[in-house]
Amino acid sequence: MSNGMTAPLARYAMAYVLAGGRGSRLMELTDWRAKPAVYFGGKSRIIDFALSNALNSGIRRIAVATQYKAHSLIRHLQRGWNFFRPERNESFDILPASQRVSEEMWYRGTADAVYQNIDIIESYDPKFIVLLAGDHVYKMDYEKMLQQHVDQGADVTVGCLEVLREDASAFGVMHVDASERIISFLEKPDDPPPMPGKPSKSLVSMGIYVFETKFLIEELKRDAADPNSSHDFGKDIIPYIVKHGKAVAHHFDKSCRRSSSEATSYWRDVGTVDAYWAANIDLTDIVPQLDLYDREWPIWTYGEITPPAKFVHDKEGRRGEAISSLVSGGCIISGASLRSTLLFTGVRVHSYSTVEGAVILPYADIGRSCRLTNVVVDAEVKLPDGLVVGEDPELDAKRFRRTDSGICLITRAMIDRL
Repeated sequence: MSNGMTAPLARYAMAYVLAGGRGSRLMELTDWRAKPAVYFGGKSRIIDFALSNALNSGIRRIAVATQYKAHSLIRHLQRGWNFFRPERNESFDILPASQRVSEEMWYRGTADAVYQNIDIIESYDPKFIVLLAGDHVYKMDYEKMLQQHVDQGADVTVGCLEVLREDASAFGVMHVDASERIISFLEKPDDPPPMPGKPSKSLVSMGIYVFETKFLIEELKRDAADPNSSHDFGKDIIPYIVKHGKAVAHHFDKSCRRSSSEATSYWRDVGTVDAYWAANIDLTDIVPQLDLYDREWPIWTYGEITPPAKFVHDKEGRRGEAISSLVSGGCIISGASLRSTLLFTGVRVHSYSTVEGAVILPYADIGRSCRLTNVVVDAEVKLPDGLVVGEDPELDAKRFRRTDSGICLITRAMIDRL
């Protein structure tokens, strides 16, 4: 390679994860935790996907910037991601918004969340920064994106996805030329421009950026001094580089990690209750679109020590069973029946209950003779005996958070009010 470095480039990179997000569209699921700390897939949390991608790509320096309701996120990172060793040139830093630059200032935007920690980044002296959002579910090899960044001599390389045009308003949308150079970048436009030759699709930013560290720091300092800036990558930094530098698009298909059973490139923003429920329930399919059993690209997390799951009782109407379901360690299914359901660690489901299309978070307790359909039950919630959810939309909407498509989110506060 012409830059005098031997591959892999990931050894010279730092992954910087922006995990301050409030995730307000997840409603009460984010009352007590930031969106990256929300549970996903039985054992993991959403942030584990970005962190695992970095680790599996060969990146050994990782920093996570936290802000909103960060306690459970920080606790998870300390428990599950504390295996990095400084003597092997590895590092893992948690960077809360600690008003280090000025007494009044929390992180004002995504760019400011990096700017306030420039001194920490410089102390490690990484050649590249891979900037990541902490709230998406996907598997991706960042080494391939780093290689493209160097090969094309880009100032910034932006990870991008093709999405349906009607969904593109939630993203930064870009126009590229034949060489993948970005010629315009619009943050969350009302009328997203279509892709050339693909009128129904738009090319959108995944919120993944690769920079050379020196260049990024210069840009952050320039932006911090601009009184008209909102100090945000999507709104300020990226459009500025598109105009004044060389911004290049990197297509997710080129670096998506797929096992032999994964037919399509999988990426999800599980930012609404409906999307969150659907992505978790999808995992109960016979061949899910996301393969969590892929040992070549494991999703690392904090692994609790738990006994095996247990199913007891075998009478008609009181049989411990689970069909097309995922059941984590420490669960006890006592004379209850589950269908297309995902149980996180330590859930108890008691006798005569039937549960279908449910995502039940850790250590929830489902009472006797409950009937639950299409629900998300928050962690440690104790449901009373005989509770019926998913059969009477009006009653559900009065008691719980019911989405337009009929998914009910149930939290402890809602149960306490019953």
